Amino acid sequence: MQTKNLAIVGTGAVGGYYGGLLQRAGFNVHFLLHSDFEHVRKNGLVIESTYGDFTLPNVHAYHDPRDMPPCDIVVVALKTTANAALPSILPPLVGKDPLVLTLQNGLGSEEEIAGIVDPQNIIGGLCFLCSNKIGPGHIRHLDYGLITLGEYRADGQSGGITERLEKLGCDLKSAGIPIQLVEDLALARWKKLVWNIPFNGLSVIRNVLTDQLIKTPENRALCETLMNEVAAGAAACARPIEPAFISKMIADTERMEPYAPSMKLDYDRGNPMEIESIYGNPIRAAKAKGVPMPETEKLYHQLLALNPRGGLAH
Repeated sequence: MQTKNLAIVGTGAVGGYYGGLLQRAGFNVHFLLHSDFEHVRKNGLVIESTYGDFTLPNVHAYHDPRDMPPCDIVVVALKTTANAALPSILPPLVGKDPLVLTLQNGLGSEEEIAGIVDPQNIIGGLCFLCSNKIGPGHIRHLDYGLITLGEYRADGQSGGITERLEKLGCDLKSAGIPIQLVEDLALARWKKLVWNIPFNGLSVIRNVLTDQLIKTPENRALCETLMNEVAAGAAACARPIEPAFISKMIADTERMEPYAPSMKLDYDRGNPMEIESIYGNPIRAAKAKGVPMPETEKLYHQLLALNPRGGLAH
């Protein structure tokens, strides 16, 4: 596997960190960049990490996907706000039998990508990662790093643990990336929303970091209300989430270093926020099953009113 080509589409906090680990481990990685292409082409990548800092002075950097070689694994790490560019990005990158791994937030990423590449080639990945891009080609990893992997099924069913899923997991583990394999990708996505929906949106609305959301009684109560709404929406979509999982997410956040979630960083920088994938799509999915998410919908509309316009968030 280490002789094959990997493409990182979107070299930000997620793609830059994981792509950096993969190149350091010996994989042949090709990075697609936007605003900091020239800087990375000349200077490489700098990764500050709680697990050890490292620098990659020479990387394969590209500004145009048509200049990149066809790749065996294509990692989509763009913000979902930039997904309109995917139809022009992905076709030049896919090799003879490509694997497309999406590391995007929320619901609907796999479905969008399935309109561009063969749905049978898609694997979904969910990152539990505290990482920020703090400058051109400069990634600061603060905590965690787990990627949960699951097979995408266009019919919405569980994809199970396949041989290729296990192989991909082993490859990522060899680069020092913690991996969890799941039989049901849709359930995993709803579980990720249990954290993303309260902490991303409220960090913007309340203008605070995660520690203030979990320590302040009023904020914590609203977080728990939103988490329970996500669980109700998931159950309506035949993906029940056990109450113990919500308790674990709260406990994990209590132990987390004070952190600005990606949505707050996007808002503070004037970039579009990932509102539809994290809020709109789950709200619509639950509503289609007859289950409202009133506090989530209120937060959704508050975020829409604040959403900056323009700019590619990758």
